[in-house]
Amino acid sequence: MSEWLALAIAMLAACAVVVAVVLLRHRRAGEDEDTDETPDVIEYMTMMIGVVYAIVLGLAIAGVWETRGAAQDDVFREAQALHEVSARAQIYPVEFRDKVRADVDAYVSYVVDVEWSYMRENGEISDRGTELLDKLRTDVATRPPATDLEAQAYQPILDRISVVDDARNARGQNAGPSMPGVVWFGLIVGAVVTVGMVFFLQIRRSPRELILAGAFSALIAFLLFLIWDFDDPFGRSVSVTTQTFTDLFPTLGGGSG
Repeated sequence: MSEWLALAIAMLAACAVVVAVVLLRHRRAGEDEDTDETPDVIEYMTMMIGVVYAIVLGLAIAGVWETRGAAQDDVFREAQALHEVSARAQIYPVEFRDKVRADVDAYVSYVVDVEWSYMRENGEISDRGTELLDKLRTDVATRPPATDLEAQAYQPILDRISVVDDARNARGQNAGPSMPGVVWFGLIVGAVVTVGMVFFLQIRRSPRELILAGAFSALIAFLLFLIWDFDDPFGRSVSVTTQTFTDLFPTLGGGSG
């Protein structure tokens, strides 16, 4: 089952539950129950609960969006630094230049074809990818510059490799869900309370009120799904992809997402 199909089912289920509860409550209401008046205190509490929960939802969405944006930036830094390493290797003799570029290509191919799926399944980067990056660093660092031009390029290339390492570690830290369980507990309980307060407003079973109640519950379900989807920057439907790598290294990788 796709995530979007699951979202559609969840939204429809939320609507169905709210509408069913409203209809059942109306049918079981006593003849002497006044359904036209709602105590002012209930209206006030409903409004306050809705405002507080809206703030919590907004903060949660902003948090997971920021995490996803940071993950995207880290991927761009990693790919761009590798591209610069490959380009700056132009100043080396053909044999060593090809060796450096082969190291870069091997790392990029592994990240795109293997490690991306590994991150989605395990929530962390792989040891093999670290080994490939270490090989690139070792090959560059252990060859002393032979000319003034190589001496000028030596440290900048090592600096670019350090950027790759830093971005790679950041990518590993962002792999997997980032939202603490206690936050999810608060979001789900808050959703139940917020939607539950609708029933205290003594809404009738008119089409207008039922549509509004169903739409409100579907909106809450959608926002919770949005937070869940953004919570894992590399593992959900709206995730960070390998597009940056494949754009900068179009001849490498099969494109895992």
